[in-house]
Amino acid sequence: MRKLLFIDDTLANKISFYHLLLLLVSLPFDYFYSHIILASFALHTLIHLKKSEVKPVITLRTFLLQSVFLVTVLASVYSHYKSEAFNDMGRQAAIFIFPILFCLNPLNISKYRSQLLILFALSCTVTVSGLFAYAFYLIRYFHFPLQAIFSHAFTNHNFSDPIGMHATFFSMQVAIALMSFLSVVVKPLPAATRALYIFCCAILIAGLIQLGAKSVVAVMFAAIAFVLPVVMLTGRKRIGFITGSVGIALLAIIVISHSPNFKERYFTSFGKDLSEKRGPEATDSRITRWAVVIQLIKKSPVIGYGPGSEIPLLKDAFFKNKLYDSFLNGLNSHNQYLSFWLKSGIWGLLIYLLTLGYGFNMAFKAADVVFITFMLLIAVVSLSENIFDVDKGTMFYGVFFPLLVFSQQDVTVSKPALIQKNILADGQPVC
Repeated sequence: MRKLLFIDDTLANKISFYHLLLLLVSLPFDYFYSHIILASFALHTLIHLKKSEVKPVITLRTFLLQSVFLVTVLASVYSHYKSEAFNDMGRQAAIFIFPILFCLNPLNISKYRSQLLILFALSCTVTVSGLFAYAFYLIRYFHFPLQAIFSHAFTNHNFSDPIGMHATFFSMQVAIALMSFLSVVVKPLPAATRALYIFCCAILIAGLIQLGAKSVVAVMFAAIAFVLPVVMLTGRKRIGFITGSVGIALLAIIVISHSPNFKERYFTSFGKDLSEKRGPEATDSRITRWAVVIQLIKKSPVIGYGPGSEIPLLKDAFFKNKLYDSFLNGLNSHNQYLSFWLKSGIWGLLIYLLTLGYGFNMAFKAADVVFITFMLLIAVVSLSENIFDVDKGTMFYGVFFPLLVFSQQDVTVSKPALIQKNILADGQPVC
């Protein structure tokens, strides 16, 4: 643990390291903490700024990392909802700031990435453990049966409510934490460290199931069962890992199907979301809401309506289409791709797709399973959520995307050579 927490570097770089560490650890909690730490990190970077250590700022890399924010700024020019547009820009400011800070700060992100990710993963494990402990405390206090842990009262948003986080966005953090552990566990490790990390993985997997974010669980199944073994393992180890992962997943499906609440969450609600509304229903399916969004997009497909327009336009459209649940709750598109198209037109959507393509290209070239998992999370969750309409979504994207991009040293190395290099370099991970 000492090797995890302490680094051998200059005092300024040590302070930068701890700023990043505190920022990662603070992500599951109130955004006040992450914003304060970000401001402190920016001030520290500017105080210790040295021209000789500054990386190029005006580059394609920086533009793509900041593209979500820049699209919002440009589209705000023609928005009829200026105050809401400024709120969007303020919410997405971290996406603009972090790439610049990583360019200006001399800290070697690649050198300390493993430590930062493992410490983040440990903090997520502690957070998930705390949520389970609180849930069991309530069960005992109110004299509920232990099976109540699988009920609606302690799953999905109700499970993450004590830390004030949307279940899907916390699940994305837990997913990165889980893959950070797994990417180390498959390498040579001291027995005690391996046992600790596997135990942490079990807690995080339980947390993912309890949070019930279907899109995140689907991504993690693909990442663990296929991406990790294909990228990091060879021969019999690869086949064995894939077989074991698929077997465990099938067992989990059988167990989940025997819980009425989990069955409703993972299977029944998924079918409802992908079916059109027929007759009066208490809630509106996603596909029904998407149809309304597409109707609006058709009226201004090229430039959209500008940032800040989504909720006001959709409230009127939902009411006209008798989607009263969506109207009363002021729901957004629940689809980041449609949201970009609605607010910034086809040009904004294309820039977002270009950014995703850039990230996937770099992640696969580097054979980086954590980076690939991050990109899969963003791409897939964008199908069901507006990631950039909430602070936790923008902070997750704004912190991890530049962190993973700047930690890549040489993406031109061949995959087998890179795998060997990773095993040799990280074979004795920090512990």
